[in-house]
Amino acid sequence: MALEITDQNFQEVVLDSDKPVLVDFWATWCGPCRTIGPIVDELHNELEGQAVIGKVDVDSNSDTPTKYGVRNIPTLLVFKNGEVVDKLVGAVPKSQILEKLQAHM
Repeated sequence: MALEITDQNFQEVVLDSDKPVLVDFWATWCGPCRTIGPIVDELHNELEGQAVIGKVDVDSNSDTPTKYGVRNIPTLLVFKNGEVVDKLVGAVPKSQILEKLQAHM
């Protein structure tokens, strides 16, 4: 299961990480988010130790999505050294997510 990222722990988990971080911005009512959720969880298990994989529930955490201009969900942001280095919007295939993330590993 991917890490639960909140407005409160975003700095520590994402921005201060020494590994690339994939953040899935999602909501429980979002159909495409439910499609991509299991893929994000799989990546968390497969890339343990190589990358940080987490999810931000946009209904419970509004500061972080606002700060990063997340207007559509699901939105996947890849962070490296505290900066956004890549972005995917919508229910994209696992191979595409993995390709974007591996480019920064």
